Amino acid sequence: MQLSHNDNRFTITKHPIIIVCDNINNAPNLGSILRLADAFNVQEVRFCGQNIPLGRRMLKTSRATEKYVTYSNPENALNEIQKLKNYNFKIVALEITKESRPISKISINLNQPVVLILGDENYGVSKEILLISDVITHVEMFGNNSSMNVVSAAAIALYEITKQQNNK
Repeated sequence: MQLSHNDNRFTITKHPIIIVCDNINNAPNLGSILRLADAFNVQEVRFCGQNIPLGRRMLKTSRATEKYVTYSNPENALNEIQKLKNYNFKIVALEITKESRPISKISINLNQPVVLILGDENYGVSKEILLISDVITHVEMFGNNSSMNVVSAAAIALYEITKQQNNK
């Protein structure tokens, strides 16, 4: 029998992860990222960039998770990531590059908080951010397409990272 929203068997666990969105500007994607942030109980989401649509369309997709997830809209992703790097966060960029490794093959130091960087829907994570990242990782794909929706990729990455954190 299906359980209700209030009657589940999940243990509430806060994860030391900050999601930094590098100029993601599709409102439904932003709302879905908030839903993921709540599902994986991450520390915070930062929607970086100018003209980020944090309005009604985002809130409709977020399904009220904006009430539970701390989020902000700083203008410059690179500055935010530099600050977090100075606070000893592990900087993990989710992007397909020549040097990236599959998310299932990376190991996260469980005693270090993580910044998960998600890139622009069309251009990905900026080169400047990739240069300061500690790890560049991607989701392995086995079909003909070379990319997937940022929310789908984020869900897989958050699952893998939190799995490691929960198995410590």
